[in-house]
Amino acid sequence: MRSMSWFTAIAAVAWSGLWFTPDQQGQQRLKRGEFVAAAETFRDPMWQGVAWFRGGEFAKAEQAFARSATPEAEFNRGNCLVMLGKYEAAVGRYDRALELRPDWEDARTNRDIAAARASLLERQGSEMGDQKLGADDITFDKGKKRGGQETQIAGDQTLSAAEMQALWLRRVQTKPADFLKAKFAHQLAAEAVEGGSR
Repeated sequence: MRSMSWFTAIAAVAWSGLWFTPDQQGQQRLKRGEFVAAAETFRDPMWQGVAWFRGGEFAKAEQAFARSATPEAEFNRGNCLVMLGKYEAAVGRYDRALELRPDWEDARTNRDIAAARASLLERQGSEMGDQKLGADDITFDKGKKRGGQETQIAGDQTLSAAEMQALWLRRVQTKPADFLKAKFAHQLAAEAVEGGSR
């Protein structure tokens, strides 16, 4: 009986391969939340980048977006670089997106936020003497229960660490300024907690 279900699964995959393009198969996997499998299936670099980004693979996402020469690709490369803590490089990508599409308000907002973050890190680095402050540490607690620490954001809206992570990962190509603001608010709150406990 087991061999029959195994054979049926293999036949279903082969059958869908006959009718769906790799990008259509990638779309199906993306909808199911199978981000790595979707990224490996997609042939379109933009969709591949989206899947890598949602899977938390920001360096791979940036490489995928780099294969396309559109304002959206440059914008998304900037978002990836922000998530990697490479704020100055992100400013360059947002600048390029604005060269290609000058009236893009989201790109301008993200550029300003990334520039402010780069400036803040530079100031903090100079206050630390010869020490260098590295990129932000982005970790995913895949093995932990949902929930986590509560974080206060602008207004009265409170998000847990898991909700914050989900917010950041959903925001590629949709209101990126929101995820950047939320990310920085989360980091500032964490720094305040660490500073208060010293």
